[in-house]
Amino acid sequence: MNTRQPGYTPEFLSTNLKENLTTFSLLLNDPSDLTTKVLQVGGSTYTSAIVSLEGLSDQLLIKEQIIQPIQQNQELSQESMISAHMMLHEIENRMISLQITNRTRRWDEVIPIILSGDTALMLEGTDEVLLIKSRKWPARSIEEPQTEALVRGPRVGFTESIYTNISLLRRHIREPNLTIDTHIIGRRSNQSLAVIYIKGLTNPDLIEEVNRRLKSLDLDYAPESGTVEQWIEDSFLSPFPQILNTERPDKVTSALLQGKVAVLLDGTPFVLLLPFTFVSLLHSPEDYYERWSIGSLIRLLRLAAIGITLFLPALYIAILSFHPGMIPFKLVFSIAASREGVPFPAVIEALLMEVTLELLREAGIRLPKPIGQTIGIVGGLVIGEAAVQAGIVSPIMVIIVALTAISSFAIPSYSAGISFRMLRFAIMIAASFLGLYGIVLTFIMICIHLMRLHTFGIPYLSPVAPSIQHDWKDMFIRVPVTWLTRRPLFMKPQDIHRAKKR
Repeated sequence: MNTRQPGYTPEFLSTNLKENLTTFSLLLNDPSDLTTKVLQVGGSTYTSAIVSLEGLSDQLLIKEQIIQPIQQNQELSQESMISAHMMLHEIENRMISLQITNRTRRWDEVIPIILSGDTALMLEGTDEVLLIKSRKWPARSIEEPQTEALVRGPRVGFTESIYTNISLLRRHIREPNLTIDTHIIGRRSNQSLAVIYIKGLTNPDLIEEVNRRLKSLDLDYAPESGTVEQWIEDSFLSPFPQILNTERPDKVTSALLQGKVAVLLDGTPFVLLLPFTFVSLLHSPEDYYERWSIGSLIRLLRLAAIGITLFLPALYIAILSFHPGMIPFKLVFSIAASREGVPFPAVIEALLMEVTLELLREAGIRLPKPIGQTIGIVGGLVIGEAAVQAGIVSPIMVIIVALTAISSFAIPSYSAGISFRMLRFAIMIAASFLGLYGIVLTFIMICIHLMRLHTFGIPYLSPVAPSIQHDWKDMFIRVPVTWLTRRPLFMKPQDIHRAKKR
């Protein structure tokens, strides 16, 4: 009969095995997936219990490596043991070949480990428990990243298992100084989070600041690394991402070797890289896999794509509404002819098409993959053609919107692409009121904001402002790899040399 008061939570295990099993069931609220196996230890009269959670633990491993050795070992007898503690010691050293993750008397140490998939072994007469590594979580196989496809480069992406992701990084960086600081976050989820950096290379102040912010996390559950990103970023009001997320191990490897820090959260394939600067928006791992001239040209194209994404619709509105004299004489007649019969001003026309495009883009993401891309392309063509035929928009507006959409996809970072799409609407509205002056004023305000923005103590516009000319070798243009002998100085790495001069 249980005489404990409701809500009572014991702190330490008991020497009574039956009482410990009852406490297990109470602390876990009698779950249906709790498996308990009570058996005799070899030829002795000692009774043991093996407790695990089905679905999180490898039941075949438990049977072959824990249960069978304990049952079949007839060499041990009760008379040969001085106490139950000695018997537990013999089980640990002579019977169990698996890794013992912990040996404890505290319930608050036992329960989280059991919920992680390990196995508890308890023995009658002792208040100690052996926690044995037996995790086998459901996980998908390693696949190519879905959001960062490359023409040339590794076809390996992270998975939802933090242990698999760490092993992928260790495969790339076989360095004893690769350091992993672990955190447990979530009041109720108790998720594993890892901070990875290279000791002796990464700035210690950066490491300290990252760990400090992560320790301030106070939430029930982090469903994705984006939750952690929003919690630890410098400015939640800024439209620009201050922490980069990626699915590619090669991208994380390159960042770690530059002196950055990676944050891995169990349950998501997206790894956070910090600090993240504006210049990084132009960079992709593929830039380093091609020759320097090709990589530089691609970066310049991305820079042009950012300009088109931000300013092209706004320039159309401003010039057509306020500065028609800037348009060449022959082009004026062509635009006027194309807009004949359009009942809306240029700003309404542009906003109508841009909002329609964003709806199609979002719908294409949510629809099933076999039809999502088709709906996006066909829907855009059909709606655009129908709008032109109905006289709602002009053909040149369709061309501008299409070119803007294509340019936004050229930005390597998906989060940064969304930020530029948001700012595009603000610039369009400013252009509708003040013309080119509105565009210039909005651009100046964006530059001022970027100048004031910092990420983990590093200016967001580094190495442009403050200017560090040495780091310009790998900024908008990438010089040959034989010239990239030093790490980025704005990261303040402890070891600045990464290659010898040739």
